[in-house]
Amino acid sequence: MAKGIMYIDGQRVPFDGEKNVLAVIRKAGIDMPTFCYYSELSVYGACRMCVVEDERGKIDASCSMEPRDGMVIRTNTARLLKHRRMILELMLSSHCRDCTTCEKNGSCRLQELALRFGVRHVRFKDTRPHYEIDTSSPAIVRDPNKCILCGDCIRVCEEMQGMGILNFAHRGSDLVVCPAFDRKLGETNCISCGQCAAACPTGAITIFNEIGRGWRALHDPKKRVVFQIAPAVRVAVGEAFGLEPGVNAINKLVSALKMMGADEVYDTTFGADLTVMEEADEFLERLKKGGPFPMFTSCCPAWVKYVEEERPHFLKNISTCKSPMEMFAAVLKDQYARKDEEDGRTTYHIAIMPCTAKKMEAKRPEFQHDGKPDVDLVLTTQEIIMMIKESGIRFAELEGESPDLPFGMGTGAATIFGTTGGVAEAVARRVVEDKSKNTLQAIQFSGIRGSETIRAVTLPVGDRALRIAVVHGLVNAQKLLDDIESGQEYFDLVEVMTCKTGCVGGAGQPYGLIPVKQQRAEGLYEADRTALIKRSERNPIVTKLLEGAMKGRTHQLLHVEYKRPDKA
Repeated sequence: MAKGIMYIDGQRVPFDGEKNVLAVIRKAGIDMPTFCYYSELSVYGACRMCVVEDERGKIDASCSMEPRDGMVIRTNTARLLKHRRMILELMLSSHCRDCTTCEKNGSCRLQELALRFGVRHVRFKDTRPHYEIDTSSPAIVRDPNKCILCGDCIRVCEEMQGMGILNFAHRGSDLVVCPAFDRKLGETNCISCGQCAAACPTGAITIFNEIGRGWRALHDPKKRVVFQIAPAVRVAVGEAFGLEPGVNAINKLVSALKMMGADEVYDTTFGADLTVMEEADEFLERLKKGGPFPMFTSCCPAWVKYVEEERPHFLKNISTCKSPMEMFAAVLKDQYARKDEEDGRTTYHIAIMPCTAKKMEAKRPEFQHDGKPDVDLVLTTQEIIMMIKESGIRFAELEGESPDLPFGMGTGAATIFGTTGGVAEAVARRVVEDKSKNTLQAIQFSGIRGSETIRAVTLPVGDRALRIAVVHGLVNAQKLLDDIESGQEYFDLVEVMTCKTGCVGGAGQPYGLIPVKQQRAEGLYEADRTALIKRSERNPIVTKLLEGAMKGRTHQLLHVEYKRPDKA
């Protein structure tokens, strides 16, 4: 890797391995403006906001420049400032400027940079056609009128997820980002992961906002509003209120929800413990019967959707277990049916999730009974943050309140579901015969944890050595599937998370790059370390439920059969 010294605005700045001049500039403490630069993706170099000027007066984009020893550049000359203001003015001239009612108002990169560079007047007329807003997806909304053609969504979809749903169409002033043949997202094989919305710097792609439905339920006296909170939410929600990434804020969130009108608030870790119990039993049964292997985890709805659409021959390998969200919801609606009849209210179930694909999952017909969904509404972490702010609640100052019982109790194994490797580790804790502390530590340090996109470990279970794989980022899962199909790899159990770093990096979370997501993951591991109960089979409420009210009905309530869409 290149090493040396650069001179940036008169400062002597050392560099060592930075992949471009832009990274060195930011290392020097200068906030370089960008639209199309996303450090986890390939360099595109289209927006030209990051241009710099060398000592000979040459202007070039710093994102595509390689740092060289002795290089001298300036980042804020009169020419560069004029250049950036002109780019912003041209972007704004062909951009829908209904900023006050935009989903990204206050967090839009275009709005932020227009304010920063003092663009107060747009001299050019908007000559672009007005495009129809695409609301066909259950998870995200696409508004081409707010697109600045940065290409971030295209590269995320292709490079991170390997799907290629979006691309540029037409040329010149007619250039637009859209699915092939200008279809709506709901007509494509989009898996609703929402990573395009997470990367979009403007309001061109946003999360499907369902806050209004949440408020209507909370204000309806005929509804008993019951929440569940996913593991990954607790270590990210506080970021919007000044807390550090990874701080476990679930007790503050419970307090906030109660202040907003929630009747009961539970923890999805209860559903995760149910999932561990059922998934481990299914895995052990497959070991007895000899397959089919590998058994893939089924917690990630975007992954399940991908297999249905693109690799249906692997459907037999996906666990029949519902996701923790849907397991919890099925149990809740079942347990509250009699209570609803007695007091004349309807239980309205809201799940707070880090994932946009959960909105799609909740609407699937497999998770509806008598025409009603088990999860009435999914709100992402971002949406619940907006509701808390709308309520005027000073979140950071709240006294914590524990989730309600009986469904508020979860184990450490369930808590780590929110990060890559967590599901596999929780199942491993369940199936190994030795339950000692040393064994739990051996699993922890086996390589099952980490940031590598594909990790493989071998664990002894009885007289057999199990091969377990953990993969995050759908494009990496596709590579692993290819290796399995070709016979290059064999695994007994494979955990797949569509989003990089797992649920902590879901598109419904506050925006953050890999270091922030890793802090969130560490927050979940810290919650596991301090948990009184480490293994799912020791959750007393789960075992009592499985041996009591649900005995003989677990398959009906907790399992599902996924089929190809054309075979459903």
